[in-house]
Amino acid sequence: MAARRALLIGGTRNLGPDIATALLEAGYSVTAFHRGVTNPEILPAAVERVYGDRSDEAALARVRGDFDAVVDTTLYTGADGEKTARTLGGRVGRYVMLSTGQVYLVRVGPARPFREEDYDGPLMQAPPAENAFDFENWSYGIHKREAEDALRGADFPLTVLRLPMVNSERDHHHRLRRYLGRVRAGLPVLIPDGPHLPLRHIYGKDAVRAVLRALEANIDGAFNAGQDETVTIDEFLGKIGATVRREPAAELWAKGLLPDCSPFSEPWMSSLDNSLGKKVLGLRYTPFDEYLQALLRQALGEEEFGGGAANRESRR
Repeated sequence: MAARRALLIGGTRNLGPDIATALLEAGYSVTAFHRGVTNPEILPAAVERVYGDRSDEAALARVRGDFDAVVDTTLYTGADGEKTARTLGGRVGRYVMLSTGQVYLVRVGPARPFREEDYDGPLMQAPPAENAFDFENWSYGIHKREAEDALRGADFPLTVLRLPMVNSERDHHHRLRRYLGRVRAGLPVLIPDGPHLPLRHIYGKDAVRAVLRALEANIDGAFNAGQDETVTIDEFLGKIGATVRREPAAELWAKGLLPDCSPFSEPWMSSLDNSLGKKVLGLRYTPFDEYLQALLRQALGEEEFGGGAANRESRR
């Protein structure tokens, strides 16, 4: 019996290599379509490569044949969504798109944690372009909405997984390491004063499992994915053994320290209600303290993790 075929679009950063491995272990033969620019060697050797820019419709058309599953990790615009719908329409058994909780952040009115029904409704006006950070984040959320909407008219079954901030061993933004760098140096973590958004992220391995579960469940729709726990930034920093120094947010921005000095203080960070995905798709999540231990172990190494302050504090 021939192996089921899976197409992975993108897949060379963060979640992609683990998704490829999980698909192989689930019995799929895997083809990856990407530019070949970022970490092309990171994918398992068994993965077939087809190189090209997804914005080039002719390049995407070089991906031949039908696929039982498509996992799209890098769809960011409605224009690319329309090209993908045209090129792969009628050739896919189940299409899973990784989207973002920022599709809710550009809405007017909904309260945290956001639910799937909060997607529909009036949208925010664009921030001033000179406010680059806000404008870029607003644009990201708007374009992701356009990408989702473009795929909904395609000739294939579609599952959209909306993810919050992803905490993973392969995080190319190095968010946790930015905090740990200060902790290891014996320095306080700088965070802006005033209220902070609640932290309700997702562990990278849980996001990978959500992709496989979406393929297995074979149910159309959009579903939030994210950890069960909501924690404050102070609770998180206590678990990694950090001391904290609060400074006026405007000064941290003016000095160019935000958002890098405290990525979890980012104002464009979503918090998602995960109940629908748990009920309909059967999604399940690793407890926050458990996955934080795993990330600290990977970031610090066994020797330092075993005796350091981060380990002691994280057991609170």
